[in-house]
Amino acid sequence: MVAISWSGYFNNLLAGFNIHLPGWLATNTSNAQSGYEEAVKAIAAGQPLEQLSKHARLGYDAITNAPMIGSWKVILNVPALIIVVLITILAYVGIKESKKSTNFMVIFKIAVILFIIVMGFFYVDTNNWDPFMPNGFGGVLAGVSAVFYAYIGFDAISTTAEECKNPQRDLPRGMIYSLVICTVLYILIALVLTGMVHFSELKVDDPLAYVFDKLGLRKVGYLISVSAVVATTSVLLVFQLGQPRIWMSMSRDGLLPKKFSKVHPRFQTPSFATIVTGCMVGIPAMFVSSSFMTDLTSIGTLFAFVLVCFGVLVLPKINKARNSNAFSLPYINGKFLLPVVVAIVIFVFRSRISNAFANIGTEGYQEILFLVFLAIAIITAILTFLRNYSFIPVIGALCCLYLMIEIPAVSWLWFFVWMVLGLGIYFLYGRNRSRLAQQG
Repeated sequence: MVAISWSGYFNNLLAGFNIHLPGWLATNTSNAQSGYEEAVKAIAAGQPLEQLSKHARLGYDAITNAPMIGSWKVILNVPALIIVVLITILAYVGIKESKKSTNFMVIFKIAVILFIIVMGFFYVDTNNWDPFMPNGFGGVLAGVSAVFYAYIGFDAISTTAEECKNPQRDLPRGMIYSLVICTVLYILIALVLTGMVHFSELKVDDPLAYVFDKLGLRKVGYLISVSAVVATTSVLLVFQLGQPRIWMSMSRDGLLPKKFSKVHPRFQTPSFATIVTGCMVGIPAMFVSSSFMTDLTSIGTLFAFVLVCFGVLVLPKINKARNSNAFSLPYINGKFLLPVVVAIVIFVFRSRISNAFANIGTEGYQEILFLVFLAIAIITAILTFLRNYSFIPVIGALCCLYLMIEIPAVSWLWFFVWMVLGLGIYFLYGRNRSRLAQQG
């Protein structure tokens, strides 16, 4: 998703130098097809191609000029692949070099975001906020589910635990401080963007640059494209650093082949895992649309957070069994608190619940998932009452589960495919070779 976004800003950056990549080398088939259909309708209505949106022009160019291999039109997002290759090389070289690059890019990124917020404030038209929630609170929750991938970087911090001097102290502080700062920036940037243009116009790969271009501030839009290229590069670097280390840890625990824990003798990085990560990110980035990748990333992130939240409940028992005090967790007894919260949720959604049960035979997948969520919430509340579970991880898991039901059905399908593949690897390889299994 980040690589695809990077490609959008990079293409805008090239346009500033009057360099235009062919459409079939700068997008994917799905986006090209939707843009082409939009362009065809507009042209049929008598609108000149030059006046169409950037999405429509790019799609029209890609579909009409793409080379053919048999019956397949060759449409590839090449810039997305290139940046993944470059970032993979940087991650392969080592954590020290990557840390220096990341620090510089993060500082630059925050400075530009603050500049956008301050400057954009003077161009806000409050009429664009009327209505403030055009799709209601349900639309807000659907939007939160769609962009939850934006918070994936916070769990990536934990994957660098081995590089921390004091992980017990530094990791929680780093996560909480980053979470608070970024949440405030997210809210401010969302308010500014939706105030500068109508929210319906933000369905582009480079929204930050688009809003300023739309208002005739092309130099500012160009500057933002430069900064966005740097910003998304830093985000991609964090992801490319984190995933290989997750696989390295899993390999050390016996859940993946030992090749994944192989450390380069010179650079001291998980070399094989880094290369595999680059391939698994770069190849799909050439073909998959940003909207689909966003939903798929969000549902995977939400599910991972659900597992972590429920998994936290057993950490105190494991630490006690091993006589270890590592990573002690704050405890808030949810015995009465969680059942009250679940009861309030049931009361608030009582109309939706009754309608879902009344039309159970004709309901769509989303309402079925909602009923499943309610069943899980009720069971969890009962278990919390009986076993005195900690409130924080349990409510965290339930919140993530609720956000998951807002994800489109096609992402659920691919999520299950990916989960089956992962479970297959676990049962066929990792289950019998894990350290826990060897310890008996």
